[in-house]
Formats: sequence, C-alpha cells, structure tokens
Amino acid sequence: MPAAVRGGSRPRAKPSAKTPPKAPRPAPAAAARRAGAEAAHGLSPRVALAGAVAVLALALGATLATGHRGQRMVAAIGSGIDNRFGAAGFRLKTIEVQGASPMATADIVKAAGVYRNQPMLGLDLDGLRQNVQRVGWVKEARVVRLLPDTLVVSVVEHRQLAVWQHAGRQFVIDDHGQVIKEADPARFATLPLVVGEGAADHAPEILPVIAQRPRLIGQMDALVRVDDRRWDVRMKDGSLIQLPADGVDAALMQLERLDQRSRVLELGFDRIDLRNPDVISVRPRQVQALQTQTYALPTAAGL
Repeated sequence: MPAAVRGGSRPRAKPSAKTPPKAPRPAPAAAARRAGAEAAHGLSPRVALAGAVAVLALALGATLATGHRGQRMVAAIGSGIDNRFGAAGFRLKTIEVQGASPMATADIVKAAGVYRNQPMLGLDLDGLRQNVQRVGWVKEARVVRLLPDTLVVSVVEHRQLAVWQHAGRQFVIDDHGQVIKEADPARFATLPLVVGEGAADHAPEILPVIAQRPRLIGQMDALVRVDDRRWDVRMKDGSLIQLPADGVDAALMQLERLDQRSRVLELGFDRIDLRNPDVISVRPRQVQALQTQTYALPTAAGL
C-alpha cells in the first residue's frame, strides 16, 4: 500500500469580493428648493404652524397655572408667533370687498380698520365682521383670511328704498325703513321722496303698492305722511291725491278705473279724495281768469 503522506495542506478558498457601497441618490429639485427656503427663513410654514400650535398649548397650560401673569405670557407668545409668521411673508397686502357698491366700499374698508403689512394671523376676523356690519350700507358680512396676504370681505347690502324728509333734514332709508347714515341723499335723486313723521317706518308698506302703477308714480313728487296714519300723494304739478288709512290698494284701483274713463291724471286736477270707499271726490283745477286793465290812449295833436 502506498504510504500515507502526512502534513499535506488543504486547498484555500478564494476570498469573495466585497460589494462596493451604493452612492446616495441625489435629492430632487423640489426638496432642494424647500431645503433652501427653510435655510433662508429658518422654518417652513408647515413646521412653523405645528410649532405654533404646540407653543399655544403650552401657553394655555401656563395661563391656567399662573393666572394673569400667564395671560400676559400668552399675549407675548402670540405676538412673537405672529411676528414670526409675518417675517415668513404672512402680512396683509390686499383687501377685497365683494358685493358692495362703489359708494359703500370706502366706508366698509374704513370700518374694517386694517392696514397694509399687518400680520395676517393676528387679525380678529369676528371683530372685523362686527365692525363691518355696523356700517349702514351692510345687511350681512363675512370675513375670510386667505393666506399668505389677502383679506376678503363679502357683504350683502341693504336695498336703498327712498329718501326720507323730516324736520328739515333728508336721509336715505333701506327697505326696512332704517336710515343708511353714510348715504348722501343728494346722490339718490331718483329714489321716491317720503315726507313726515312716521314716513320712514311705513314707506316699505306703501311704496310697493305705488310702484305697481307706472302712470301714477311717473307723475308723483312725494308721499306725505298725515298724522302718522295715512298718506297724501303729492303730484309734480302741485295737485293732491288723498288716500285712506286702510284699503289703499282698493282705493288706487278705483283711481285707475276713473283714469281709464276720464283720463283725469292726464288732464289734471286740484284734488282727488279717495278716503271714502263709496265716493270719489274730484276737485277740478280752477283756471284763474286773466285780469285786464284799460289804458287811455293819447289823442293826436289838433284832433
């Protein structure tokens, strides 16, 4: 048998090659821009907002624990947060007024009391809405904050109904008889004129009835409230139509039938009394007789 050979060496395995480490993926362009913006401003708006919520929660706890001192702390923290957002661009640049006439817009902006570059997050929207709704033009108001820099004030205006003359002064009233204090009556010459004590309160009742009669309202100068119980219609030529305290619509229907038969509104009159529902009294316009005078003519010389 062949002799066994001792001390022989085993064949060595070849070392496996190491996998080279993967190169990191380049950051997307958007992430790079966002990172740059965060570096420039310190915090992104989203991160700043989350931080603001956390700080306010801590401030609320401090308020409950320390009383008035905590309230001052909350105010200081809120001011700091507001300034932080202001530095990030959340400042008022534009105020948009929607639903208002040009005459009302200036009064609405003045009542809002905001100013350019005011921190947006510090605006009291409910307080702004209440201030705007105190303006006489405004029936309803809604205030919306559009970040980063726009405030939207949306309003519904009162409808201007008439000009009310009382105690030597004139006012514009709305369709509820309320005075629109900011409105200049001189700019509403096309509105009907109502005169006398109680005329503003009762104008919303009578004017829609009159408006249904184009021939009448076309010749009407004013509606005069008499003893705060009924109306006289004063015409442009100085004539007068006396309406009853009750049943105004029925009385005006009688006037329409009379006008269809006799064209009384066209021919003219001095007074029409509609206060009695059974009798229409018409006083014709009196034509004043021309006054004549006689003059003595001089005689010719020698005659």
